[in-house]
Amino acid sequence: MLDFSVLPPYADLLATGALWTVLITVLAGALSVVLGVLLALVTLYGPKLISLPLRGIAFLFMGTPLLLQLYLLYYGLAQLGVLLPAFWTGVMGLGVHYAVYNADIFRSAIQSVDEGQMEAARSLGFGRTAALRHFIIPQATLTALPQVGNNSIILLKDTAVLSVLGVAELVLNAQRGISATYRPFEFYFAVAVLYYLLNLAMEWALGRAARKAEAIR
Repeated sequence: MLDFSVLPPYADLLATGALWTVLITVLAGALSVVLGVLLALVTLYGPKLISLPLRGIAFLFMGTPLLLQLYLLYYGLAQLGVLLPAFWTGVMGLGVHYAVYNADIFRSAIQSVDEGQMEAARSLGFGRTAALRHFIIPQATLTALPQVGNNSIILLKDTAVLSVLGVAELVLNAQRGISATYRPFEFYFAVAVLYYLLNLAMEWALGRAARKAEAIR
């Protein structure tokens, strides 16, 4: 029989896991946006000597599982003498993985901005970099926001993969409770509910941001 009374003593453990999950999502999400914009700009405006290899690396990230990438990053860096905590390895791995997908979104969004915007900015004395920073990228960001937001929701759910590295996010903390109580269904059900609530909160925040973006436009 199900016995959800085993959960209250481990409420703090699950809450801590949820907080770590949110923190990982925020940090990795921010990294994915920054790197995504940079990758998009290099692909569009950088020399082919740089942009072509970057495209090859992007296809590599798109064509391999996230879990494999995390293993390569975690153990590969260690063999090179770079010892990163599992937490930061996970943040970096998730950030880079989703940066590749966000780069495609930002590239399309930048290309959707009317070319006259760049010409107008240049006629006012702005250089290309300044024009991109002050005019093109802000407009492209508003266009890309819904799709980048969807990627952020997927990223939130993919934080569970970091449990294999020993990062104390929601799933790993639930497994610790399971190992003490031998009640897997109750804990995994609670984790599912917490993920659902986190998704609802993120969807609400992203929807509000999208409405503000539409108002600005």
